[in-house]
Order: sequence, then C-alpha cells, then structure tokens
Amino acid sequence: MTEETPGFEEKPDVPSGATPDGAESKAAPSSNSEGAAPAGDGAADAGLVAQLDQVRTALGERTADLQRLQAEYQNYRRRVERDRIAVKEIAIANLLTELLPVLDDIGRAREHGELVGGFKSVGESVETVAAKMGLQQFGKEGEPFDPTIHEALMHSYAPDVTETTCVAILQPGYRIGERTIRPARVAVAEPQPGAQTVKADEATEAADDKENGGPDEG
Repeated sequence: MTEETPGFEEKPDVPSGATPDGAESKAAPSSNSEGAAPAGDGAADAGLVAQLDQVRTALGERTADLQRLQAEYQNYRRRVERDRIAVKEIAIANLLTELLPVLDDIGRAREHGELVGGFKSVGESVETVAAKMGLQQFGKEGEPFDPTIHEALMHSYAPDVTETTCVAILQPGYRIGERTIRPARVAVAEPQPGAQTVKADEATEAADDKENGGPDEG
C-alpha cells in the first residue's frame, strides 16, 4: 500500500509550448488592438484632408470677394473724383458767364479811354481773377471766320479778302479750356462776287507774259 503525502495535490502534465488559458485570453485582446490602430489613423488623416480642402475653398472665395470689393471701391472713387471735377467746372463756367457783361463794360470803357483812376484798378482786378479761374478771351480782326467759335452779326463783301473773314470784333468770345462759353460776335466780309474770276484771269495773263518774255514793247 502506497502512502500519500497530505497537503499536496498532483498537477496535470502541461505539454511543452502550451499556454495556460489565462495567458491566452490576455494575449488575444492585445493582438486585436494592434490590428485596429492603422485603420483609425487612416480615417483621421482623410478627415483632416477634407477639412483642409474646405478651408482652402473658403479662403479662395473670401479672397475673390475682397478683390471684387476693392475693384468696386476704386471705381467708385474714380467716379466721385470725375463728378467732383465736372461739378466744379460747371460752377466756375456759370459764375464766369454771369461776369461776361461786366467784362464787356470794362472792355468798352478801355476802348473809349474811360478806364482810369480807381475804376481802372477794379476793372483790371476783375480781369485778373477771371483769367486765374481759366477764362480766356478770343477773337481777332483778320482771322478766318469759323462758325464753331464765331457768330456773324454783320455781313458784307470786300475785294481784298479771299475767304470769309472777320473784319470787326463786336464782342470778344470767351472759353474755359476747350469749352466755349460765348462765341465771338463779329462782322464778316466775303470775297466780292466775280473777284475770283478777275484774279484768276490776271494770274493767267501774268503767267503768259512770263513765258513770252514779258509784255510786247510798243
């Protein structure tokens, strides 16, 4: 009869390389977590890329809006400046138009020798201020008649003119820059009817005499 030692139990034999149940159950979750990590990182990267694309698109739209707004503002400033200059020119032209009768009186007084004393000083000051504001006087005797800047009030014929000519300035014209605010009022003379034919005949005879060696001697 074999004696058994009390307090000791026989353990079953474990094959070499085998893992106890507890160790196997603990190792399995670890391997599963390592396999899931790469999939989660890829999804996060894709989300970041999508967000970055959205931010870039929004930035491009805001930049385009800002550029369009800036262009509109520049156009607005140019329009305001152009309108301001136009309003200023119109106001000056209206003011100087009202002064033209005064300038006419000063000119007539000068022609008659009445621009003397204190009146002369005042008249010259008015003319100086008008010139500083851009007012220019035009219209001279002997210049060709131009219907765009001249207004003919008198008409006559003259044998000594070859075209319609201003022979007298009844009222000078005035302009501001290229804008005429009053045409020059003039008396014009046209060539005498038939004078062109006579002159043409005289020119022909002179040419013939030159070719023949001069007029025949008597």
